[in-house]
Amino acid sequence: MAPVAFFLLLALTLTPWASPPAALVAGILFGLLAEHPYASQTKTATKTLLQASVVGLGFGIDLQRVLQAGASGLVYTAGGIAFSLAVGSWLGRRLSVPKTTSYLISTGTAICGGSAIAAVGPIIGADSEEMSVSLGTVFLLNSVALLLFPAIGLAVGLTQEQFGYWAALAIHDTSSVVGASAKYGAAALAVGTTVKLARALWIVPVSLGTAAVVGAKTKTQWPWFILFFAFAAAVNTYFPAGQGGYHLVVRAARAGLTATLFLIGTGISPATLKKVGVRPLALGVILWILVAVLSLALIRAGFVA
Repeated sequence: MAPVAFFLLLALTLTPWASPPAALVAGILFGLLAEHPYASQTKTATKTLLQASVVGLGFGIDLQRVLQAGASGLVYTAGGIAFSLAVGSWLGRRLSVPKTTSYLISTGTAICGGSAIAAVGPIIGADSEEMSVSLGTVFLLNSVALLLFPAIGLAVGLTQEQFGYWAALAIHDTSSVVGASAKYGAAALAVGTTVKLARALWIVPVSLGTAAVVGAKTKTQWPWFILFFAFAAAVNTYFPAGQGGYHLVVRAARAGLTATLFLIGTGISPATLKKVGVRPLALGVILWILVAVLSLALIRAGFVA
């Protein structure tokens, strides 16, 4: 029954009636109530589908907006990364979280969740248990953020542009940033996706810096899909004659993103919750709240725009 339920729910996420939050909730419920029949395959498919969806969304975004938003968020992205790494390290010591796990959670919070953890983990010699705990922590918080951020944004009166910046600076994974921003509006989606991808580029310097400190020689992977996203935005901007086709690509990309969130949700199982533990989860929650509150305060004060 589990395989049938899995494919049925996955098919439903591809329909026009599905929304990113609903897809995520459906995935979480499946992961908690059923044994995942395709756990390993889902991990690979999730990464590929997410990257393809982000590139597809580029066909609906103006390149000038991409450049403007990326430049505006650069300083605050750098500051936020430094803040997350420093405070995360301090909190990890205070909460007696193992150093490797603490660094992984801090890096995931600082840059782009699971992608950053996957990049840095091999460099610092993290074992499978430490990787699982760290990934489980940020995935849980991603799920909460996708469901809560749009409601909070409306409650405090954020404009779409302000919400896009906030989501990009305070939510871990690209998938949840795009999902929350899409829920808030088209302008929020454009800003959120752009600033988040600019933030994701920091995987490279942080990985290289980490490797230099620990003396590792692990090869750092460049997130090439970000370049393809920028190329898609350029095509949309400078070749407007294809708008009809671009619109279809964007619709398909949004459906792909919704399916991605379902797949991510299915990875949250009782075993994941048990494995995370109280102390790493407390570190992730406290650090995330600090980042979210500080970035929201800066945005509302007009420092980020």
